[in-house]
Amino acid sequence: MLLIGEDPLSAPEMEGHFLDQNAYHAILDEEDLLLYEVFEIHRPEVAGELLQGVTVIHPGKVGDEYFMTKGHFHSVLETAELYYCLDGEGVMVMETPEGGWAVEELRAGCVTFVPPRWAHRSVNTNLKDDLFLFFVYPAHAGHDYKSIADHGFRKLIFDRGGNYEIVDNPRWLPPEKRSR
Repeated sequence: MLLIGEDPLSAPEMEGHFLDQNAYHAILDEEDLLLYEVFEIHRPEVAGELLQGVTVIHPGKVGDEYFMTKGHFHSVLETAELYYCLDGEGVMVMETPEGGWAVEELRAGCVTFVPPRWAHRSVNTNLKDDLFLFFVYPAHAGHDYKSIADHGFRKLIFDRGGNYEIVDNPRWLPPEKRSR
């Protein structure tokens, strides 16, 4: 029997992920503010299995920055992930450990391939509607959230009058400046 698990992520669990920390702390006063949810079909986390599910990112902003997922590398760096946008509008922010980066648009019916070695984060750029993403990845891939928490993503996605803008993250640490 397959069990479907829900993993909601509320504002307190996104500490340090938004650039404007004053705006972030201001939204903490809002009770039960849910930024995104993950619904996953649980399978054994071994090679040969595929994990799959749906991420729902709710509309909203912290300061000028849209609601987003935490983002992660895979623990097994040489594993990829595939996303299919079911509904909504957003972007997938990606980067390599060496600092290469890309931003891909997410629209209903679009498939986004996240290559091996690329960290990835989904961002809802629509302030009215949820962003729904189906994902699938090798079950043994694992998740490395710590690397992102430690140095951030190189690029941030800001709202500029109803359009998104890709902005350099002033807190991002290049590989040569990270502690080993």
